[in-house]
Amino acid sequence: MSYLEEIQVKNLDHLGIVAGLIDEIGIVKIINNKLGIDVREKISAGTVVKSILINGLGFVLRPLYLFSQFFQDKAIEKLLGERIKPDYLNDDKIGRVMDELYKYGLNDIFIEVVLEVIKKFEIDLKYSHLDSTSFHLDGEYKREEDKEKQEEEKIIKERPIFIKKGYSRDHRPDLKQCVLDLITSQDGDIPLFVRVGDGNESDKAVVGKVLVEFKKQIKGIVQGDRQMGGRTNLI
Repeated sequence: MSYLEEIQVKNLDHLGIVAGLIDEIGIVKIINNKLGIDVREKISAGTVVKSILINGLGFVLRPLYLFSQFFQDKAIEKLLGERIKPDYLNDDKIGRVMDELYKYGLNDIFIEVVLEVIKKFEIDLKYSHLDSTSFHLDGEYKREEDKEKQEEEKIIKERPIFIKKGYSRDHRPDLKQCVLDLITSQDGDIPLFVRVGDGNESDKAVVGKVLVEFKKQIKGIVQGDRQMGGRTNLI
């Protein structure tokens, strides 16, 4: 009499390629170096960020508390590391990591990753492109704006954005929105700089400050639309 060995089938799909690219760039190491590692934790902040990147390619419409379900049928140890279990990726852990990332500075961490990508894949930075877009959201978003206007000099400083009505690039002026500024390389369309802004933000009011901040890290010629050519933005 023969006994059949129990076989468990787990999926990798295209996520194995994504995980491999994340490892090649060294994103987990960058995050852990910036935020630190607590010897008591079962999963590091860098690995949580890796799981969020993988998860973002197919499960973004579900609530945060269902995050771990995405990995139930996946070969999670192949994707995230040995002895990693799906229940380690609970909403409390993810929330704490997100708070730590915000406190450190999302723009700073993003630039660290970008610089590593540029170095590893030898990205040509002679030309890059700046543009803005908007994303509409459902809901009221009643958080009141501070009485004192934020100083223009602090436009890059990270703070909670205000979801408000503004010029809608996706043709939904009836809904509140947020704005995204993105600079990409001409060589491969690699994201080099990203910034999220208030829904009623004007491109002319911030584009100059965005370029100044970008030039602190990366040199080259930045192309954009006519908003870059305003009198206050000529630098």
